[in-house]
Amino acid sequence: MNESSLPSIPEYFKGKNVFVTGATGFIGKVLIEKLLRSCPEVGNIYVLIREKKGKDPVKRIQEMTDVALFDVLKKTYPDNLRKILPIIGDVTQINLGISSDDRKKLVNEVHIVYHIAASIRFDDPLKYAILMNTRGTREVLRLVKEIKQLEVFMHLSTTYCNIDRKVIDEKVYPPHDDWKRAIDLAENADPRIMDILTPKFMEPFPNTYTFTKSLGEHVVKDLCEGKIPAIIFRPSIVICTMTDPFPGWMDNFNGPVGILVASGKGVMRSVYADPQIRADYVPCDSVVKGMIMSTWKKALERNPAEKYSISVYNASSYRVQQVSVGELVHLGKKLCWEMPLNDIIWYPNGSVTKCWYENYLKLIFYQVLPALFIDGLLLLLGKKAM
Repeated sequence: MNESSLPSIPEYFKGKNVFVTGATGFIGKVLIEKLLRSCPEVGNIYVLIREKKGKDPVKRIQEMTDVALFDVLKKTYPDNLRKILPIIGDVTQINLGISSDDRKKLVNEVHIVYHIAASIRFDDPLKYAILMNTRGTREVLRLVKEIKQLEVFMHLSTTYCNIDRKVIDEKVYPPHDDWKRAIDLAENADPRIMDILTPKFMEPFPNTYTFTKSLGEHVVKDLCEGKIPAIIFRPSIVICTMTDPFPGWMDNFNGPVGILVASGKGVMRSVYADPQIRADYVPCDSVVKGMIMSTWKKALERNPAEKYSISVYNASSYRVQQVSVGELVHLGKKLCWEMPLNDIIWYPNGSVTKCWYENYLKLIFYQVLPALFIDGLLLLLGKKAM
């Protein structure tokens, strides 16, 4: 097909119905806002939402969109918010916990699936992380296989699911473990036994997040290769938006933001890390644009071999912009002095050290002892300790 005859991205998404897991998370919100604003004629966006007692699903969607991120959309295409439709379910449940009626609706109406939902905590118990990140991916793909008009399935992974390699190419590497065995273990083994076996079971991975996300990639490879137009999209450390819809939006303290806020409020005085280590940060709006563009590319692929071969994309800024931990803390301190945060407990300061003993002493003298002193004063004054 001649490139000039290809539909633009907004033209392609016109009338397409989308199903999103993890819609209430950081990347999920930015993706939904971008689709509704930049592809205004997109069809309905079905979002998987866990049921909560006393909370109406529609009300939960209103709460999800009641943030500054959606302000531009509300001014330009306010009616598009009505396209966000709730599907009650849970990624950790068999069949995603979706009712038969809702499942039938998704099977008959959806064209594109974005599987974003994941447990991103490094310290989650192995059992829960497997059920969420590995079995959850399997359950999403069981649904995807039933969808009648499916054009693209995208699995959001991470560049850190191959931490044993210095260079990570855009391909799925051989597995470190069998994902089927891992799911069977999570479903049947005693949680206490799993906690004991966790360090040995997930070698060489440093945490349950990277281990289970790596297994998730192999779920996609085994169930999609040659059968489903699938994409594995791997961002690095996702930070706030850079420009779109405006700079600096974020709704969590993940990545470097938590350290900067804690230091800016005077709570954290020392960071235990090598100041020369360079972290890889990528803005959330850049990630979302890449996700949408790769969806468009995969959907318009005419070569069957390419279309049904899994496409892997690494979303990384490593070759574009590198920032060391030391530089990050220095810039953060400078910013906190220029634009101080509210409710500062102590003047903004702090340092980075790779010496465990130095960090421990700073922790005791700059954080623990001052905190005990202030709490003691508050108790003497008859007030509640902090």
